[in-house]
Amino acid sequence: MSKSLPSSQQNTSGDDLIISQEKEHILNFRSPPHNFEAEKALLGAIFANNNAYDRVSSYLRSEHFADGVNGKIFEAASNLIERGQIADPITLHNFFENDGLIAEIGGTQYLAEIANSLINVINAAEYGRSIYDLYLKRQLIELGENIVNRAYSADINDQANHQIEQTEQQLYELATSGEIEGGFQDFKSSVVSAIELAEIAHKRDGNLSGVSSGLRDLDSIMGGLHPSDLIILAARPSMGKTALATNIAFNAAYDYKFETDQRGNKKIIDGAVVGFFSLEMSAEQLASRILSEQAQIASDKMRRGTLNNDEFDKLVMASQELHKLPIFIDDTPALSVSALRTRARRLKRNEGLGLIIVDYLQLMESSQRTDNRVQEVSEITRGLKTLAKELNVPVLALSQLSRAVEQREDKRPQLSDLRESGTIEQDADVVSFIFRQAYYDEKSKPTQRAEESDDKFASRYSEWEERSEQNRFIAEIIIGKQRHGPTGTTKLHFNGMYTRFGDLDTQHTEP
Repeated sequence: MSKSLPSSQQNTSGDDLIISQEKEHILNFRSPPHNFEAEKALLGAIFANNNAYDRVSSYLRSEHFADGVNGKIFEAASNLIERGQIADPITLHNFFENDGLIAEIGGTQYLAEIANSLINVINAAEYGRSIYDLYLKRQLIELGENIVNRAYSADINDQANHQIEQTEQQLYELATSGEIEGGFQDFKSSVVSAIELAEIAHKRDGNLSGVSSGLRDLDSIMGGLHPSDLIILAARPSMGKTALATNIAFNAAYDYKFETDQRGNKKIIDGAVVGFFSLEMSAEQLASRILSEQAQIASDKMRRGTLNNDEFDKLVMASQELHKLPIFIDDTPALSVSALRTRARRLKRNEGLGLIIVDYLQLMESSQRTDNRVQEVSEITRGLKTLAKELNVPVLALSQLSRAVEQREDKRPQLSDLRESGTIEQDADVVSFIFRQAYYDEKSKPTQRAEESDDKFASRYSEWEERSEQNRFIAEIIIGKQRHGPTGTTKLHFNGMYTRFGDLDTQHTEP
């Protein structure tokens, strides 16, 4: 029969186990990354020479300090310096004393301690970078913990894909929240960049600095689709917005060429990788349109399955060429600006995105839902313009026009016709419209009036028929606003059977 230990020994053994676990916990504890000495050294450098503040003011904020007291002192020093006053232990003592906060920062003794921690004013920028880098690491730790806790959450409505999108958004915002390399660049660098763009345009066959639309006359007036530009393409329904967008997408992707330097970096020679966000049509419908355009087979025949063997063979041959094109389609409905931004960044990182197309703007969702749709659309256009600048790619956004167009005798669109315009006109670098008179000719087909003679009706019908035939294959692209170039109108050829735009042959009368 086994003997039990005395109760005093049992308690001692249990206490030892608890103490051992506590020691292990203490040894395994990891404090968040910080460098209090660097924080004090930076503040000491600012006390010694307020000019040191200018070296870190563009990106460093009080919340970046691991020690809250150091953050308060930095913020107070910032306020004094930006008001044109001196920031040193004496003025800061008075500042905190007047606010009744002198005790919270450790009093005169701590301010004197900071002043004595100065190592070298020249190193102020290095201290600032170190503080900011450690702040980012603390934020990454917090973000990682939140990701883990959220993934463990039992909320069935919080789907994994949504969590991933929000995490990517938070990571990007963290990476760009206080970029150390931001701020001014000297005019010489800007001039060199401008010359490089001009050189690219000079060397290209089409003399374009932007992504070519593949349409000669449109490129002539716009100079291509330029990086960081928001381009609005607006029209009434059935004018061919999506058709023109898919034509441009195909042409840009078809022309895509790049070369790789010795370091393995890609340099785009021509064309672009295209990200097509289709909020109205499915990816399959969009692909069918492009197939119809390039194989020159009516899309309705493809849908109804009435293709003959020759047409089907032609379709297969076209598809073999098309599947090589760098076009990526996202057909998620009601996409928000933040989700679109996240997916565009991912595509840019993985494939080298060069052109974004959004079809169409009014189907997007605002991140902040309000009863004011104009305000929501304004936020969407600002977000798209910001995205164009962030990724340095052109963003072509399609837009609906209001019914005001239909009330006028001349139905050519104007800037004031932009539906739920808000800041669309203001944010866009280019605003263009599609106008096809043939669409309105078809709707105005004459019928014989009650008291009209046969001869008079035949004459009127003949005039309509002649006018309709002249306009049948013509589409006008109206440039209503262009920040970097002229406004005006250019004409394109449009084939409604294949929903295909092309250059207009002005030398022949036959379509």
